[in-house]
Amino acid sequence: MANVSLFKQDGTKNGDVELNADIFGIEPNNDVVFEAVVMQRASMRQGTHAVKNRSAVRGGGRKPWRQKGTGRARQGSIRSPQWRGGGIVFGPTPRSYAYSIPKKMRRLALKSVLSQKVLDESLVVVDEFKFETPKTKDFAQSLGNLNVDKKLY
Repeated sequence: MANVSLFKQDGTKNGDVELNADIFGIEPNNDVVFEAVVMQRASMRQGTHAVKNRSAVRGGGRKPWRQKGTGRARQGSIRSPQWRGGGIVFGPTPRSYAYSIPKKMRRLALKSVLSQKVLDESLVVVDEFKFETPKTKDFAQSLGNLNVDKKLY
């Protein structure tokens, strides 16, 4: 069982708290954490990229010249890809980049991160947050008292 310090809102130590070893005492698995982070970042991608293909470009309904007799190459539309102003072949289309990993892997990733926080001694446990009014200034001051003003570590 791991023990971490329990703090009050003003940053003073209020004792120790014993953490559950099933959650905070496992061997961190960096591969699973990496997979979970990649999944979350892929799900945040917007995926709204698009170009117009030959059927979506405006115009080009009529054959530019007749099939035979001009000595020129046969053409069916002025919006085919080899023409200037024509459509794009195999361009990007809107799609979702989201994918999911199994629930057990997600849980293992969260447990691994929490266990790593305990190993790095950067986990902060606060007894209680109590404010008279919901003000960001008060909350920021409490975080400053606890020395947790950095996001990542």
